[in-house]
Amino acid sequence: MNTDIYILSLTAASIGFIHTLIGPDHYLPFIMMAKAGKWSKNKTIWVTILCGIGHVLSSVVLGVIGIAAGIALDKLELIEGTRGEIAGWALISFGFLYMIWGIKKAYNNKPHSHIHVSDKGTYSTHHHEHHGEHVHVHKEEKKSLTPWILFVVFILGPCEPLIPLLMFPAAQHSVIGLTTVTAVFGIVTISTMVSIVAVSMWGLNLMPMGKLERYSHALAGFAIFASGLAINLLGL
Repeated sequence: MNTDIYILSLTAASIGFIHTLIGPDHYLPFIMMAKAGKWSKNKTIWVTILCGIGHVLSSVVLGVIGIAAGIALDKLELIEGTRGEIAGWALISFGFLYMIWGIKKAYNNKPHSHIHVSDKGTYSTHHHEHHGEHVHVHKEEKKSLTPWILFVVFILGPCEPLIPLLMFPAAQHSVIGLTTVTAVFGIVTISTMVSIVAVSMWGLNLMPMGKLERYSHALAGFAIFASGLAINLLGL
C-alpha cells in the first residue's frame, strides 16, 4: 500500500467514525425500536449491520457509476444531498406514524379497574392492563415490518463524506485504492453503529422503564421522528 492510499485510509476511518457518531440516525432508530419491540440482542445487531451495509454500499454504487460516467463531484454531492433529504423525510414520516400508533396503543392499554360483586353482596376492585393475544398479534406484525422499513430508509440515506474520498483513487485508476478506502470506511462506520447500539441497549436494559414501558412504542416513534428532523434541519 503506497503512502497516499495509507493516508486516505486513515482519513476514511476518522471520517467514518465521526460521521457515524454525530449522526443519531445511524443508531437511535435501532436502539429505540429494539427496546420497544423487545428484539433479541442478535436480531438488533444483525438489523443494524444489514442497514449499515445498505447505507454504505448505496453510496459506493452511486459514486462508482458517477465516476465512471464522468459526473463532476459537485453534481454527485447534489445527488447525495437530495437522497439525504428523501431519507430524512422518510424517517420523519415513519417516526410520526409510528409515534401516533404507539400513543393509540398506550391509550388502549391504559390501566383500569373492574368491580366484582359476589353472591353475598360484597364487592371487590382490581386493577389491570390488557396484555392479551389481540395486542401481541399486532406487535408481531410491527416487528416483522419495521426492520425492512429501516433497511429501505438506510439505502436511501447517503454517506456524503465517502464520495470525495473515492475521487482520488478513481483519478489514479487504482482499483486497490477504491476497494481499500471503501472497505475501511464501511467497516469503521458499521462497527461504530453496532458498538453504540450494543452499549446503549446494555445500558437501557439495566434501567427499569416502569410506567414508561407502556409508552415505549410512542417514544421510539418520536426518536425516529427527531432523527429525521436532525438530518433535514441540522444536516447531521
